[in-house]
Amino acid sequence: MKAQLSTQTRIESLEAMSDDAGLDILVIGGGVTGAGIALDAATRGLRVGIVEAQDWAQGTSSRSSKLVHGGLRYLYNLDFFLVAEALKERGLLLTKTAPHLVKAQPFLWPLKTPVIERSYSAIGVGMYDALAQFSHRGSVPIQKHYSKKGALEIFPDIKEDEVSGAIRFYDSRVDDARLVVTLVRTASRYGALAANRTQVMELTKDGERINGAVLKDLEDGGKTYTVKAKHVIQATGVWTEQTQSLADTTGGLKVLASKGIHIVIPKDRIKGTTGLFLRTEKSVLFIIPWKRYWVIGTTDTKYHEDLRNPVADAEDIEYVLDHANAVLKSNLTKDDIIGTWAGLRPLLQPGTKDGEKAKSTKVSREHTVTEAAPGLTVIAGGKLTTYRVMAEDAVDFALGKARAKELPSQTENTLLAGADGYHALWNQREQLAKRTGLSLDHVEDLLDRYGSDIELILQAIEEDPKLGEGLKEAPEYLRAEIAFACTHEGALHLEDLMALRTRLNYERKDRGLSAAPEIADIAAGVLGWDDKRKKHELDLYTQRCQAEEAAEGIFDEAAAQSERAKADDVTEFVQF
Repeated sequence: MKAQLSTQTRIESLEAMSDDAGLDILVIGGGVTGAGIALDAATRGLRVGIVEAQDWAQGTSSRSSKLVHGGLRYLYNLDFFLVAEALKERGLLLTKTAPHLVKAQPFLWPLKTPVIERSYSAIGVGMYDALAQFSHRGSVPIQKHYSKKGALEIFPDIKEDEVSGAIRFYDSRVDDARLVVTLVRTASRYGALAANRTQVMELTKDGERINGAVLKDLEDGGKTYTVKAKHVIQATGVWTEQTQSLADTTGGLKVLASKGIHIVIPKDRIKGTTGLFLRTEKSVLFIIPWKRYWVIGTTDTKYHEDLRNPVADAEDIEYVLDHANAVLKSNLTKDDIIGTWAGLRPLLQPGTKDGEKAKSTKVSREHTVTEAAPGLTVIAGGKLTTYRVMAEDAVDFALGKARAKELPSQTENTLLAGADGYHALWNQREQLAKRTGLSLDHVEDLLDRYGSDIELILQAIEEDPKLGEGLKEAPEYLRAEIAFACTHEGALHLEDLMALRTRLNYERKDRGLSAAPEIADIAAGVLGWDDKRKKHELDLYTQRCQAEEAAEGIFDEAAAQSERAKADDVTEFVQF
């Protein structure tokens, strides 16, 4: 089967979900956890459907620090099992299941005191390395120590009075939204039925047991589908309590939201060849190099506003700039920022909503799976790095011990779409560039976005050479990538293309608005938009950009969110 998400496969999936055969598992939530659950269930041979009310990864899973990491700071709490588990998953992604998407990333940890801090930091990083080597030997290099001079040679922008030496260690980075879309595509390859922009309106019951759901197609005038499922698994992050309330139950999980923001800085504004790992009074600050820019974050503040469209306000931005400038010579200002994003962490609260449900709960150090009602499994907590473990736990829990033993998880050995053959193609990238006439830079970007699925992109270019051209206002992306997002990655709106299939929403000072008309033209040709629809999509995206820009200049969070709410949404999402 093809790893394909399109307007046609979406409708076919909704129709198939609602047929008389029913589903073994219906997954609610299209972030990294839900996508991982769909893949886990499908590769066990189960009939599975997954729905998401917004676009794939539109919530927390596209708004993270974009790191795949073990959690070095957890070692200071002696959470060895937690770190070892995350490092095992990091190694799997790096070396086996998604090497095209997950890349090793060195970080420099500047030390202020030459003896005491270096000693305890070296012990912590040493344990980190030891756990990583035990899980996946050789997946990343081990720590290396530097003098003050050596540290400044690697990262000249560190203030000299802020460093007496440094330790270099490794973690990994990932395009989080692309990881999620790739997970859903891979799940579809193994038979999962997938529909984004589809909201669960009701959880149906047979007596006291949840046995399915009523779905509303937000793209088709509110058309509804009734789906029967032996098990429903909910993975909706910060929406956990709202979604489980549809079961009319006192059970389930309690989740609070915490906001974290990131800023994007041009590559030439900071002089350094690694990332930076900085301890703050609250947590840590990462300064992360990407190919064309730096990402700096994050914050960690309680959040009580709109869950759908969190934004970076002026106070958030000032906090990140102040902490970065405390260490950097660059003297970054708001004028240097080319983009921002804000995400909400689902903070799992102790216990469950109904203490009597505790006997039907599996508690990890970072995530919890519980039976909110008979037939309804809810999972919350965790982090992007350990999505596969969370997915396995959720499916095991829903199936029960006996059935899970009969159908064990296969995802530890399941390559994500594009992983198979990636390394061979990477070694052939110069020949690929010569054969196709694309620049080496473009070929490398395509391989790191699509892996071996670059062949699908190249095939489309052969059929329509114009697709091999770069976007006029964003030449780092090919026109073929926009078409592919519509034919294979489930993009339905211009917003999907600007913010999630490309990253132009935060990679460009104008949020990609100058490139938007050309992108809309390409999408219109694939998705069948007329001029009226194309103008509507452009108007909606322009509204979003203007609202986000205005919010960035407001210090009060509630007022900033009120400003963001002035922009119309692309679909009529129902708030419960």
